[in-house]
Amino acid sequence: MIRLIEVHKSFGPQKVLDGLNLEIERGKTTVIIGRSGGGKSVLLKHVIGLLKPDSGQVLIDGVDITKLNDRELNEIRKKFGMLFQEAALFDSMTVGENVAFPLREHTKMKEDEIRDTVAERLRVVGLKGVETKMPSELSGGMRKRVGLARAIALRPQIVLFDEPTTGLDPVMTEAVNQLIMDTQRSFDLTCVVISHDVQSIFRIGQKIAMLHEGRIIACGTPDVIETSDNPVIRQFLAGSIEGPIKIM
Repeated sequence: MIRLIEVHKSFGPQKVLDGLNLEIERGKTTVIIGRSGGGKSVLLKHVIGLLKPDSGQVLIDGVDITKLNDRELNEIRKKFGMLFQEAALFDSMTVGENVAFPLREHTKMKEDEIRDTVAERLRVVGLKGVETKMPSELSGGMRKRVGLARAIALRPQIVLFDEPTTGLDPVMTEAVNQLIMDTQRSFDLTCVVISHDVQSIFRIGQKIAMLHEGRIIACGTPDVIETSDNPVIRQFLAGSIEGPIKIM
């Protein structure tokens, strides 16, 4: 469903993506791993068209989005939902208003239809009846759930997750992981997850890709990655300071 072909991206003298190639399968959860500051979020921004590569192609359902104008790109973006690292809720809006926001912006649904859709999406993420609460009244895990409800409000085909378990305790981390898996199955989503949480990647990933020095150096099932003899992957999974990954 998503293909990145020979993608290069630099910011000034710093090369972040260096001829990156990646295929993301439809209807599966692909987890992209790699060290902090290694370009994972930059990769994600290319997928949704927030950044354009210096060279290379980004194909969504066969369409190279690097060649689209703003109107055409906005149409492609309707295929996407995104859960940001800190949920990125609007603090001045209630939970219900946050989830309803994309419905009001991008559809002509009537208010009673919006209200029903918001209630259904919140039910899916296990937050029935919280529409009138403010984000400040919610725990970190609950805010992530509201963010996911908003991300799936328009029934997207693809959902992008940027470090969905960052800052959560082990119990809430497992709850969010389970929620991602359940939502992916319920809506038949193509999910792309950026993470460096080793336990989570093997819990939720059906395919795992390792980003290192601007390239995907390995991509495969959790079993393939877990048993890899690549020294970079071994060091990353072990959390060791000894190995080819240099500590800056």
